[in-house]
Amino acid sequence: MTSQILDSTSKLIAKLQTLAPEQQQQVLDFVEFLAQKYAQPQQPPQKRVLGLNQDKIWISDDFNDPLLD
Repeated sequence: MTSQILDSTSKLIAKLQTLAPEQQQQVLDFVEFLAQKYAQPQQPPQKRVLGLNQDKIWISDDFNDPLLD
């Protein structure tokens, strides 16, 4: 972590400790709300389908031959 993040974290914890337990719970609820709101949805990788694009492209017979200068 960078020193700026550590400094911000330390300030946040110090201020959080000065709050009443009910207020701390509100802060926790809000942080959980933000985490849920901005969470990236986890989508499972799509499986490949064999032959899906068969006969859609064409490659020359000399594709792998050396190029002429």
